[in-house]
Amino acid sequence: MGGFIYFTEEQKQRANAVDLEDFLSRQGEKLLRSGREKRLASDHSITVRGNQWYDHATEKGGCSIDFVRMFYNQSFPDAVTMLLGGEQGEAYRESMKQEQEPKKPFILPEANRTMHRAFAYLVKTRCLDPKVVSVFARRHMIYEDAKYHNTVFVGFDVDGIPRHAHKRGTCQQGKPFKGNVESCDPRYSFHWIGKSDTVYVFEAPIDMLSFISMYQKDWMEHSYVALCGVAEHALVQLLEDVPHLSKIALCLDHDKAGIEAGERIKRRLSERGYGNVFPLFSYQKDWNEDLQALQKPPPESIVERQTVMQMM
Repeated sequence: MGGFIYFTEEQKQRANAVDLEDFLSRQGEKLLRSGREKRLASDHSITVRGNQWYDHATEKGGCSIDFVRMFYNQSFPDAVTMLLGGEQGEAYRESMKQEQEPKKPFILPEANRTMHRAFAYLVKTRCLDPKVVSVFARRHMIYEDAKYHNTVFVGFDVDGIPRHAHKRGTCQQGKPFKGNVESCDPRYSFHWIGKSDTVYVFEAPIDMLSFISMYQKDWMEHSYVALCGVAEHALVQLLEDVPHLSKIALCLDHDKAGIEAGERIKRRLSERGYGNVFPLFSYQKDWNEDLQALQKPPPESIVERQTVMQMM
């Protein structure tokens, strides 16, 4: 749009109050439920609720105008015009004023009496080494919930109190459920602390366990953390809690999002004085795909690297 466009404060307020779920649906965007929020199918790092949005990858957020400027690459006047319905005069539903809801306490899902389904899912479907799974299960870091038979990965704080839980569905029909338990603390996601100076960083618990299953030599001596996403809160907390860690291997997914997240985390760690930070990529998209590839006649390159890793 050319020329200077004047909007009254009332117009700007109306544009900024537009309900993003309603707006995005009218633009043809598909939204997925994510707790009380909705997640964009085209970009899973972005969630919306009412007129609020947040990008978990860049850790930025705001209201409707900023979202349209960022997501649709629009100027401020074009974003306001778009939100107000443009020349058609189409009125989008105004967001209901969000009530400040009291935060619920973090509660672990009730444990099932056995973990047969979770164990079968992890070992048979995801090809994890049963000995590795058992080490975590004996420490109550992995269990099966009673209601839905999800696999639950528990993160504890330095005092041994559970603060985080990530659930992964064991059902093989359709896309498996995955998500964090409500009100969990992102600083204490699923992790293992060893005595060496090295920590391996992953996006998901199953990737972490896949890596350990492949490279088992003295694995308990090292530290590992699953971010349950790509934000670095859990890694930063672990580095604060375990000061002997100085060598950081970023083992994020081998895709665009994982590579970009790794570069961002490396920059932020550099600002904190950590110089020995390096990427370690799987051959496939992630470490579980590498592990599953080893169940078939393995590519020679994977066998070669496994030998090298076992010697580290």
